[in-house]
Amino acid sequence: MGKGQALYEHAKTLIPGGTQLLSKRPEMFLPGLWPAYYARAKGCQVWDLDGNEYADMSYMGIGSNVLGYAFDPVDQAARAAIDAGGMCTLNAPEEVELAELLLELHPWADMARYAKAGGEGMSLAVRVARAATGKDIVLFCGYHGWHDWYLSANLQDGDSLSAHLLKGLEPNGVPRGLAGTCRPFLYNDIQEFRDLVERFSGEIAAVVMEPVRNDLPVPGFLEEIRETTRKQNIVLVFDEITAGFRLCCGGSHLTLGVEPDMAIFAKAMTNGYPLAAVIGRREVMNSAQGSFISSTFWTERIGPAAAIAAVRYYREHKVHEHLTAMGEMVKGGWRELAERYRLPLHISGIAPLAHFDFQVEQPLVYKTFFIQEMLGLGYLSSNALYLSNAHSPAALERYLECCGQVMARIAELRGRGDDLASHLKGEVCHSGFQRLN
Repeated sequence: MGKGQALYEHAKTLIPGGTQLLSKRPEMFLPGLWPAYYARAKGCQVWDLDGNEYADMSYMGIGSNVLGYAFDPVDQAARAAIDAGGMCTLNAPEEVELAELLLELHPWADMARYAKAGGEGMSLAVRVARAATGKDIVLFCGYHGWHDWYLSANLQDGDSLSAHLLKGLEPNGVPRGLAGTCRPFLYNDIQEFRDLVERFSGEIAAVVMEPVRNDLPVPGFLEEIRETTRKQNIVLVFDEITAGFRLCCGGSHLTLGVEPDMAIFAKAMTNGYPLAAVIGRREVMNSAQGSFISSTFWTERIGPAAAIAAVRYYREHKVHEHLTAMGEMVKGGWRELAERYRLPLHISGIAPLAHFDFQVEQPLVYKTFFIQEMLGLGYLSSNALYLSNAHSPAALERYLECCGQVMARIAELRGRGDDLASHLKGEVCHSGFQRLN
C-alpha cells in the first residue's frame, strides 16, 4: 500500500465518504490501488505522494483544468491578486472587469453574479428564475449538482436522476415538501418535454438543461424549447459548467445558435480556481435583488483574476480548436483499436469530452481492468478523457499505444474464455453513489 492509499484509509475515518467530491473517490477508479492524492501537478503530468509520475489521461481536475495543471499565465494572475490582497472590506474591481468580459462574449446577456462552485451557481440561478416568475416547478435535463432543488427529483419517483449521470442518489435530508417541484426529461426527447409543459402549464418557473454533453442536439430540439419557454414566460437556463469554453470561447450554446435567459459557468472558466458565474438577461437577473442571495467569499479577488486571465487566453489562442482536434484524434484511435481487436466499444461524447464504454455483460469489470493495466503503464486513465491544452499529439500517440497494449490483452483473455474479474488485483470500481463504511 502506497502513501496515498494509506492516507485515504485514514481519511475515511475523518471525512464522511473519504473525499469532498464523489468523482474523486478512489473507488470510482481502482479500489485499494488508486494513488488517491497528489503531491504536485504540471501540464498533464501528476506526481503522487510516493513520487510516482503519471500522465493524466482521465478527467484533468474533473474538467476544471482545460489549460493544464499549474498553467503559468493564470497562476501568475492569481498570485498578483494574492499579493494585492485577496480579500478586503471593499469590493474587488475584477468583479466588474470579468462581468464585462463575459457579457462581451455573450451579447444576449446583460448582467452577472458570482458564486464559488458550479452547483452553488445552479442553485442561485434556480432561485432567481423562481423569483422572476413567481412559480415553483423546474423542468430539467442533465446533471446539475447536489443541492435540494435538484435532488428533490428523487423524492417523487425514486431514482429519476439515474438517467442524468448518477444512479443511487438518495434524497436523504431533502425536505419532503419539495417533492414534485423538479421534473426530469431526457435529452433530445422533445415529446417528453411537451408532455411536461402541457401537464404543468402555468406552474413552470424554469427549464434547466445542459445544451450539449454527450450528444449534439437533434435539429429543432433546442429551438422548440426556446420558443416554448419564451411563449409561456418560463426562464430558460443553460448549464455550461461542463461544456463551456470547450467548443468555443464561451458557452457551447454560441455554437448551437440558441440563446437562453441565463447561463452558468464554472470549471474551465478559471482553470482550477473556485469561481462560478451566472449571467442573464436584465429583466431576469434583477429579480435577484428581491431575494436574499449573498455570501462573503463570493467577493474574494483571486477567482475573478484567474478567470479573466483564463478567458483571455482561450480567446487569443483559440484553445477550443486544439481540444476538438485532440479529441477527434483520441476517438479515432479508440475506434481503430476496437476494430483491430474486435472489442465491443461504444464511443461517444463531444470531441473535448470523449468517452467509451465496453458493451459486455460485466462492463465495470472491463473498465476496472483497463484502469488497472493503464496505471501500471504510468497513466491515470478511465473510460473518459477530458482533453486539455496540455495534451499534445505526441503524448496522445503514446497514450493510444498503451491503450492498444491493454486492449490486446483484453482481447487475448476474452479469446481464451477467461473471466476478466479473476485478473483484477482488487475490487471492481463503483459506478454511482455508494455509501462507504
